Amino acid sequence: MNNLYPVYTLKNECHDCYKCVRECHVKAIKIKDNSASVMDEKCIVCGHCVMVCPNGAKRVRNDIENVKKLFLQNKKVYVSLAPSWVGVFETSKEKMISVLKRLGFTGVSETALGAQEVSIECARVLNTSTENGLFISSACPVIVDYIRLYKPSFAKNIVPVASPALTHAKMLKKTFGDDIAVVFIGPCIAKKKESDSHKDLIDISLTFEELIYWMKEESITFNDIDLQNEVDFVPHSAYEGALYPIEGGMIDTIKQVGIDEKTTSLISLSSIKNFDKALNGIEGTKLKTKIFVEALGCEGGCINGPCISSEKGVIAVTTDVLTNINYREKIPTTPEVVVQSNYCPNPIKKYSCSIEQVEEALQRISKHTLEDELNCSGCGYSTCRDFVHALIAGDAETSMCVSYMRKIAVRKAAAMVRCMPAAVVMIDKNLNIIESNDAFMRMFCADMYDVFSSREEGLAGASIDRIVPFGDILKAALNSNQDIHKEHYPIDNKLYDISAFTIEAGEISGAVITDVTKSEMDREKIAKRAREVISKNIATVQEIACLLGEHMVETEVLLDSIAKGYETNIDGE
Repeated sequence: MNNLYPVYTLKNECHDCYKCVRECHVKAIKIKDNSASVMDEKCIVCGHCVMVCPNGAKRVRNDIENVKKLFLQNKKVYVSLAPSWVGVFETSKEKMISVLKRLGFTGVSETALGAQEVSIECARVLNTSTENGLFISSACPVIVDYIRLYKPSFAKNIVPVASPALTHAKMLKKTFGDDIAVVFIGPCIAKKKESDSHKDLIDISLTFEELIYWMKEESITFNDIDLQNEVDFVPHSAYEGALYPIEGGMIDTIKQVGIDEKTTSLISLSSIKNFDKALNGIEGTKLKTKIFVEALGCEGGCINGPCISSEKGVIAVTTDVLTNINYREKIPTTPEVVVQSNYCPNPIKKYSCSIEQVEEALQRISKHTLEDELNCSGCGYSTCRDFVHALIAGDAETSMCVSYMRKIAVRKAAAMVRCMPAAVVMIDKNLNIIESNDAFMRMFCADMYDVFSSREEGLAGASIDRIVPFGDILKAALNSNQDIHKEHYPIDNKLYDISAFTIEAGEISGAVITDVTKSEMDREKIAKRAREVISKNIATVQEIACLLGEHMVETEVLLDSIAKGYETNIDGE
């Protein structure tokens, strides 16, 4: 599991609903053999697919065992605890710290300490910059990856400072030594990718869900904690940095540091969708002021992260965060620790498709005209052309197209019905024919066959009662939701076997009708011939019996006379 990407798919649990494709803003999902997998090189680890998967097939890598390995190495392991913990765990900071120490951690510190340093540095950058333009926060790794991969022209606009978590890890190593290990714990899956890329600062990242699982595994609860010794965050408690997990929290901290709001506009945006829209029309535009954008990947901020593990609403969690903050009277204008970071663009290479390839792919899914391109998004892509681009790139399969699969199913069903030697008919709740095959028209509309067979819709729309006299059988199946079978049903000197069935209770029923007249006549002829043979055999047997009877009488008379003759001779002697 150590080699897994932070988000992966349980193949056996994935049931080709394509919801993850539909919900993924960057379409980093590949469909192969009807199973969805994450494309690591395209993924920004927002975790949205994990939250929306209806079958729980999308999973987050579990790193608990890796943390335990750090303990076995006798390392001093410190926790960088995200400030949103107060909205998840209904307990005091003392008990929270005590639980983490019982699990094996040396000390617990607040990631908000790093956030405070980042705000001070961002304020310094904005105050000292002599040029107007766009400045984008680097606090959210989801936003940073989105820009680098999908909006590379804006990479230069990211403030060149590391995230609060990385900055905090640097603070801890500066305070407790470079040989310590740091484990981040929070609601963010993207932190796993961030720690994978910055092992020099953060060894491992866990989610709140993993922490809860670990506590259950060790049978530890907050009620078990008996506080005998004073415990506190190290090296000290955080202040305004605890605002970071709520939307606009970073901007509030920057304002507290001090910034000229006449020359700098501060904007808060959350969710990739909103951030993407906000960037429209800005590229190449000369801005009249400095604009700082606090950009967060999750709607509402980190308190709505994919692994927040809380059933509370955003308002309730926000309230918990706000009531847990202590403000400083004076905030330094120079950061104690700064981790400089230059964010280089790493644009996703788009698969180039020729017009011929696109047209051929459209033909493969029966999109022959513009009218055929429904753009229904059933496949997960916004348009049919977006879908065929993914199809050509090998990231999608033709079976994802709902309308195409429906056409295939209808064609197969129609072909089967059309080729059946038995008559088939389907009716709606108004007893009007929806579908019928050629055999049905030949069987019951022989005199008008040429007329109806030439119509594209055939008998569709006609009342079943005007075509056949057994409409009541189909109606009974329609209303009873049960199959009805009638044998040797007579119609115009012919016999039919009728099997009526329900397709959709109260809405659609159908019937398969077989002409059994000839087989019944043949059966009667065979029975008649059998009766004749039997009668003849009986007569023959009777004749033989009669002859045998006469012969037996004659034999008896002869033997009787011989016997009497013998008796006379004996007496005479």
